Amino acid sequence: MIEESTFLKSLFFFIFILNITACKNDKNLSSKEIQLNTKPNIIFILADDLGIMDIQSYATHFTSADTTTMFYETPNLNKLMAEGISFSQAYVNQLCSPTRAGVITGKYSARLGFTTAMPLRKTYYNQNLPVPEGYYPHDVLEHKDDIKIEQALKNGISNSALPSGSPIDNGLNETTIAEVLNDYDSAFIGKWHVGGFGAKDYQPEDQGFEALAWYDAGGSVYYNWRDKWNDKSKEVFPEMPQDVWNIGHAGNDSGHEYLTDDLTEKALDFIEDRSQRKDKPFLLYFSHFAVHSPYQGKKSEVAYFEKKETRGWNNHKDPVYASMLKSLDRSVGEILNKLKETGIDENTLIVFLSDNGGIDSKVTPNGKGTDNAPFLGGKACLTEGGIRVPFIFRWKGHTEEGKWVDVPVDYTDLFPTLLQIAGHDYDREINHLSLDGESLVSLFTDRENEQKRYTKRTQYWHYPFNVIYNSPFDKLPLTPCSAIRDGDYKLIFDWYGRFHLFNIQKDPYEKNDISKENPELTQKLFYKLMNWLVENVDKRYWPILNPDYNPQKEIRSIPFKNLFEQYQ
Repeated sequence: MIEESTFLKSLFFFIFILNITACKNDKNLSSKEIQLNTKPNIIFILADDLGIMDIQSYATHFTSADTTTMFYETPNLNKLMAEGISFSQAYVNQLCSPTRAGVITGKYSARLGFTTAMPLRKTYYNQNLPVPEGYYPHDVLEHKDDIKIEQALKNGISNSALPSGSPIDNGLNETTIAEVLNDYDSAFIGKWHVGGFGAKDYQPEDQGFEALAWYDAGGSVYYNWRDKWNDKSKEVFPEMPQDVWNIGHAGNDSGHEYLTDDLTEKALDFIEDRSQRKDKPFLLYFSHFAVHSPYQGKKSEVAYFEKKETRGWNNHKDPVYASMLKSLDRSVGEILNKLKETGIDENTLIVFLSDNGGIDSKVTPNGKGTDNAPFLGGKACLTEGGIRVPFIFRWKGHTEEGKWVDVPVDYTDLFPTLLQIAGHDYDREINHLSLDGESLVSLFTDRENEQKRYTKRTQYWHYPFNVIYNSPFDKLPLTPCSAIRDGDYKLIFDWYGRFHLFNIQKDPYEKNDISKENPELTQKLFYKLMNWLVENVDKRYWPILNPDYNPQKEIRSIPFKNLFEQYQ
């Protein structure tokens, strides 16, 4: 009887403990779900031209190298990763404007006509020309590089402004993340580059943001920039049908001489001010120009990197680039410190992303830039080095610390992710706005996607241009390319008449082109890609045959083949 009584007491105690544990777990789960609807502040930091191997902790992840052996220094980005979740297969576009258009709309940029990024170019609008039927006022008249060799194809064109519902948009009006999050106080700082080169009605304030300081161009000098940003004269586009040029606004003078520092100070001031307001949360879209050219760093830091013993690691060798990266990293650190100082650290989500792959010094004609090795290629390429980038989420209490997600995702997913985090009906908005993205929130806890709540398996790219950059395949100027990743496989369709097929899951560095040994899979992906282009991308944004092409002067090792005709 004594043994039976002892057993029963032990059993009851065990059941009691199980019940307490279950209740505690349920309470924690419910608490987390409630916290998910508390509308956190959101800071989205977009870097420019930052390569996936430029951040030390990313480089360590892919090479196992110790950070002390590396040339670049990114301690604050390393910290951000240590306190959050990093994506190892995050995709953007090969150039900046397409990514920027897609990030704030949740749509693949080619659907919007954003097929490339450009310096100042003539459009129907800024030349005050009649718009041909089927075209958009902010389509560029032409964009091309000075390529000397034969080109079998002529470039498509690109849109330069995100439709805002302006009278000249003829009913077109893309909804931005700031416009959907109308219960947030949204602000923008930095590089815009989706406003039609200074067109009226297409700047940050016309897309739902308070414009604190902005410039609608692809790059900016890092010293003495204010006059350029504040230029209202129409000297560049005298026929533009507006009173002044709306190219930018430098904002209040912070006293800083270096652009990255100035923009950071404006971000800190905004965070400080909004931390004292309790009426609504804020969304800060902080779009850096760093590390885009022109390459201009701080003299003292350039001198430091010139003498650093690890110069040359992974072919990272430019002290100016390294100094620019250090300023960008310092900016992230100052934002982290400000959040802690103002007491809003626990209720602020930070998202960090790069707009395209790093400019690889092996790809650019002038040999400048970084190196994305072991990934192939860089900016302007549809290989992994041009489109796979750092993507980091840090939200205390909601994202695990120092963890990785290896599920392939892309830039269109940010929009619905922020909608869900902000407590909006993201599924309804995905359908209502015809978004291409899905929310990534489930991956914060289900990092291997075992529950299959993230369902997207296919990504698309379209780049209809001949480009002066060197192809990582034949070392000659790039030809127009489109691409699809479907599951483990990625197909690059070179419109010159070539296929490149890779099993990215097994071969992330694209060393083994398996297109010839897998003709059926190659054709299947090709047809899926072309069907998507036919359904989603207007033909004016496609490359066309060059009537002046002379195949006898072709220097490529294989002749041109019109595979699009084969598809038709």
